[in-house]
Amino acid sequence: MMLLLIVFRSLRQHALSTVVTALSIALGGGLLMSVWSVKEQSQAIFTGVNAGFDAVLGARGSKLQLVLNAIFHLEASPGNLPWSDYLDIQKNPSVDLAIPIAVGDNYLGYRLVGTLPELFSKVEYAPGRHFTLTPSGNFFDPTRREAVVGSFAGRKLGLKRGDTFHPYHGLIFDEKNQHSETYVVVGVLEPSNTPADRVIWIPLEGIQKMTGHDPKAATDVSAVLVKLKAESAAAGFRMDLLYNKQGNRLTFAWPIGQVMAELFSKIGWFDRLLELISYLVALVATASILASIYNSMNERRREIAILRALGARRGTIFGAILLEAAAISALGMVIGFAFYALIMAGAAGVIRTQTGVVLDPFKFNYVMLWAPAALITLGALAGIIPAVKAYRTDVAEHLVPGS
Repeated sequence: MMLLLIVFRSLRQHALSTVVTALSIALGGGLLMSVWSVKEQSQAIFTGVNAGFDAVLGARGSKLQLVLNAIFHLEASPGNLPWSDYLDIQKNPSVDLAIPIAVGDNYLGYRLVGTLPELFSKVEYAPGRHFTLTPSGNFFDPTRREAVVGSFAGRKLGLKRGDTFHPYHGLIFDEKNQHSETYVVVGVLEPSNTPADRVIWIPLEGIQKMTGHDPKAATDVSAVLVKLKAESAAAGFRMDLLYNKQGNRLTFAWPIGQVMAELFSKIGWFDRLLELISYLVALVATASILASIYNSMNERRREIAILRALGARRGTIFGAILLEAAAISALGMVIGFAFYALIMAGAAGVIRTQTGVVLDPFKFNYVMLWAPAALITLGALAGIIPAVKAYRTDVAEHLVPGS
């Protein structure tokens, strides 16, 4: 009880320095926890998202660019495929389902993707989950100028069933490049928390035959989404050999998760840099505990001498300083969870806006246990030097009244 009373009075007496130091700990801890959580969640989600397919067939080029374009609706298409390539892979005995897509247009910055109705009726974008529509909606008729809008795009654009819009040429919005065709929204997808939420889906021919597009490429597709049969590993190896090793015209990106893992290996340096910054902030915050308590030792010496004269042992004083340092760290980490929530919410919002992938700011991660424990321990260790100084305080010298 004496220890707790000493610590409480000291924290109250030095309230300003306590709060400032605790905030620095909070920033370091919150940054460390959020960087760690964003890294682990995003890597797990991005390597796990495949839109219900095993591979993507596209023009010769980067597998990563192909997957980012066809699955995540980012980047530009590496090139077009003739319709015959779609028919060939569709007839391959190792293929269970092949869905062509075509890109090249947008509406106010949101990408239009042309595809077949089978994408909605035959594909599970996650195990046991098909795309569904909000009440009273319908999937588009492939012979008409109709559109199905992803939930996120619909909310941001204010589009609902019955609305009409004119597409714009290109993947980047330019008001000078408006197409003449008018599309009617016939349905809005329920949220799937996948990149499909950011897309406006229209019939495949809508993209292929849009005014202003090259009439020679009226049957071309941007990529083919491929679902393999049960023996997907063996089939994937065979098709990888067929398209990537023996051929030199097409690219078969398989498996999708492994291709996405390449992205994280390429940007791993950035994760490490953020982690390093977090560690440095935490170390500076820990050093501030040492400086705060040590710099206040001169004014505490008389108080310590009085406590010693009243019967407090050296070990009690030593423990009180360590406990005070740990208490400041603990207070900082409590506040640090608020910083963590703010940073995670901001990062999750940016990632969802840019990719359609949803992070859970409140998902448990073991960093929420070891980071506070580590910083509180470091804070307590930072109190050792001022605690030793307090331990050595000469009682007689500091009880003499000042002149």
